[in-house]
Amino acid sequence: MSFNNLDTLYRQVIMDHYKNPRNKGSLDGENISIDMNNPTCGDRIQLQLKIEDGKVSAVKFDGEGCSISMSSASMMTQAIKGQTVETALKLSKIFSDIMQSKEYDDTIDLGDIEALQGVSKFPARIKCATLAWKAMEKGIHSQEQ
Repeated sequence: MSFNNLDTLYRQVIMDHYKNPRNKGSLDGENISIDMNNPTCGDRIQLQLKIEDGKVSAVKFDGEGCSISMSSASMMTQAIKGQTVETALKLSKIFSDIMQSKEYDDTIDLGDIEALQGVSKFPARIKCATLAWKAMEKGIHSQEQ
């Protein structure tokens, strides 16, 4: 597949997650709730996690922001739901490495998350893409304390 076709496909995946977000809403019952924002552009997210027996048993988000921010949140929730806490944190590390154009463990299937690779070329947008991931890390670490 040519670069232009791949770029078009990635844009379509990002816009699909933006227009049809997965796991958007709120969780019932007791959960970990994290509110974060990106003051430079106004993106904001509320992430809710349920962690049971060392796994992310449920995850939802709500918020407002650009297509990159909201798509990334949608993709992240899909990627970590049902995963162990360790795997969720590993995925976050891989995503951070991708955003910083670093080498990363490419043996793990990232699914739709790969569509966000191009964001690394736009430093001002990296904070948009990583907002939900930072919220997830903060939530997991808050439970560990």
